[in-house]
Amino acid sequence: MPVEFIAMQVAIPAAVALLIVLILLSMSIKVVKEYERAVVFRLGRLLGTKGPGLFFIIPFIDTLVKVDLRIVTVDIPEQRTITRDNVTVGVDAVVYYKVFDPEKAVTRIENYHYAVVMLAQTTLRDIIGQVDLDDLLTRRDEINKRLQEILDVLTDPWGIKITAVTIKEVKLPESMLRAMAKQAEAERWRRARVIEAEGERQAAKIMAEAASFYEQHPVALRLRELQTLIEVAKEKNLVVVTPVQMGDANLMGMMVGMQRAGGVVREE
Repeated sequence: MPVEFIAMQVAIPAAVALLIVLILLSMSIKVVKEYERAVVFRLGRLLGTKGPGLFFIIPFIDTLVKVDLRIVTVDIPEQRTITRDNVTVGVDAVVYYKVFDPEKAVTRIENYHYAVVMLAQTTLRDIIGQVDLDDLLTRRDEINKRLQEILDVLTDPWGIKITAVTIKEVKLPESMLRAMAKQAEAERWRRARVIEAEGERQAAKIMAEAASFYEQHPVALRLRELQTLIEVAKEKNLVVVTPVQMGDANLMGMMVGMQRAGGVVREE
């Protein structure tokens, strides 16, 4: 029997065995990233959590499920519901969660991501139905915190932590928007009238104080009259009629000053 034939007969099984070993070795070596964990099952029984990094499993005996530990963002679609004061609104939100226990997330629930989405939708509708429209619009932070607390309690047995819940938008009917616009306009008018009345009250108070001062100091009143006439006389097309009681000396001085300013003075 030729030597080459014998060598071939030995090399073929060895190559096949080496190929099988390499295939089994490649199936045994697993690598998970820093933000991942691998939940390993051996013959259907939970073996534990592996990772991050390199580890080995027994092919065809061990199976694994990878779980991402990073924060996941879930966009909750618009939910049409009725508030406590019977107003139909559409509310959409965003939920942020992460897995803190991979074993519970795999063994306690079939699809934890889908479960979080469905639970967030139903909880959002329930909470909106328990608050008034004004609270929904003005106390959104409190509602977000309440949603987070409720979801966190419900998802804790699944090994999931709800980090935040944020209501993005509240959609109102057109009739409600018009009513709110009218309310805001009426409120603005009310404030304007109150400010105007307050200004009138302050002006009346100051004028009363000025009248009292003029009553105690008649000379100041006379000087004020002269100053007013001088200001009026600046308009050259006006005829100013003054009372005689102002006095001849003062009247003459005033007339000279007004003539210089270009005004016309008539004495009665």
